[in-house]
Amino acid sequence: MAGIKDVAKAAGVSFSTVSNVLNGKKNVGEETRSRILKICEELEYYPNAAGRGLKRGNSNIILFNFSDFDRTFYLKIINGINDYVNRTEFDLMICTIKSCEKFMRNNMTSGCITLDMGMKNEVLFKTAKENYPIVVLDRVVENPFIKCIVVNNYDPMKELVQGLVDRGYRKFGFIGGPEQTNDTQERYQAFLDVLVENHIYFPSKNYFSGDYREKSGFTAATIFMLSGELPEALVCVNDNMALGAIKALSQNGIRVPEDIAVTGFDNSDLAEAMGLTTVDIPNYERGYLAAQYLIENIMGKRNVDLFKISAQVRWRETVSSKK
Repeated sequence: MAGIKDVAKAAGVSFSTVSNVLNGKKNVGEETRSRILKICEELEYYPNAAGRGLKRGNSNIILFNFSDFDRTFYLKIINGINDYVNRTEFDLMICTIKSCEKFMRNNMTSGCITLDMGMKNEVLFKTAKENYPIVVLDRVVENPFIKCIVVNNYDPMKELVQGLVDRGYRKFGFIGGPEQTNDTQERYQAFLDVLVENHIYFPSKNYFSGDYREKSGFTAATIFMLSGELPEALVCVNDNMALGAIKALSQNGIRVPEDIAVTGFDNSDLAEAMGLTTVDIPNYERGYLAAQYLIENIMGKRNVDLFKISAQVRWRETVSSKK
């Protein structure tokens, strides 16, 4: 691993000049500063901002990476991570995909928790090592240094859709998230399996692919209304899109659940306040477990077995019985 002396030698400057540049001091010319920073990048020299990793080659900081500020469940996950970290000698750093990779080094942080589909598997595989374990919350990957914690999407979604069928619903619409995500794939498969088991036809035109945000739910519901063929029940793969759909329906005089049932997935605080039927994911516990497993792996207690978290259906006012 390159050190500050290697950078100084390559740049043809003194140790103190490199130190001044890295500490943001203004007493170094712009040309020299740019040259030093470029050499740092070429040599992959990334000093620990806290200073602790430079001498030991490690740190007592764990990293949490996410990027979607529109999805409120992240706050519960962060609370869970933070509460566990506070019980230990570790500190917590939070960053987005744009800046995350440069902190995913063991002279900067000791390990990483990631919940971001923008973080490519190639980056995870390149970074994960025995001395740099990773926990992922949004996908399943096979790597000896990566622990995967995922939600059991299939079973609660199947219970939810079967509950709709049992209540008399037969015409369905579905609003999915990005199709490459594990959550969307599992939830949609459970949805389809219930309809097949109950001999209910689902036309492909009743599938809308959103992006998990409220606006895409609003757009999907608007498209359903414009088609003139509103389903009896609209199943959404998350709460944000379900709430966006309800907003669009309400603005056009369509009542929920009298005219159409709407369901979500996540059980956000707003979903509870709005009486949305949804699936309750224990996000605080998800974050707590992620921090626990990461720190245990950092300390040498290797555990990379897949962990599936259970979730429960919450029946509320946006669904009624058609029987």
